[in-house]
Amino acid sequence: MAETSGYFLYQFDPVRPELITEPDAWGEDDLRLAEEHFGYLQRATADGVVLLAGRSPDASGPAIVLLYASSRDEALRFMRSDPFVAGGLMRASLHPFRPALLERWFDRA
Repeated sequence: MAETSGYFLYQFDPVRPELITEPDAWGEDDLRLAEEHFGYLQRATADGVVLLAGRSPDASGPAIVLLYASSRDEALRFMRSDPFVAGGLMRASLHPFRPALLERWFDRA
């Protein structure tokens, strides 16, 4: 059964684990993808698609994007178009997300 519009979360998994623990592991192409990734999410946040994006600063927690989409297929397209994923630097897994508590400004339902 396909999910209707709502919240989705995707979590990154680096293709090269040292990207999380070793800042010097980022090559020129990796840094270019990081800039494109940030711009992609920044534009989507301004458009109201991305609600939250970030990562754990201790390198042991997840890096996630929380978005609102009209369907799972739309969320999947968005995730696959993320430059980190499209560029092969990160794998990502998509999950439906049901918030239990939200600040009023955050609630789209």
